[in-house]
Amino acid sequence: MATDPTTLFSVAPNASNETLITNSYETFTSVSTLLLDLSEDLCGKHRDIALAIHQLSELGVLLTAKLLDREAPCSA
Repeated sequence: MATDPTTLFSVAPNASNETLITNSYETFTSVSTLLLDLSEDLCGKHRDIALAIHQLSELGVLLTAKLLDREAPCSA
């Protein structure tokens, strides 16, 4: 099987929905944390932009968390 030399990252074709959703959630969470850390070092317009992106990433966290709850609910 030939590999595209420009491909740096790929997703395993047989990854389960739960795995994909969990990794998406963890990615969004990491991005949110990094943006908050970055925003502490910024001011003015750049800080506002970082915080706006943070809000969007938090929305991603909420959406993937809801999807994860639906697809792979934790049993108590």
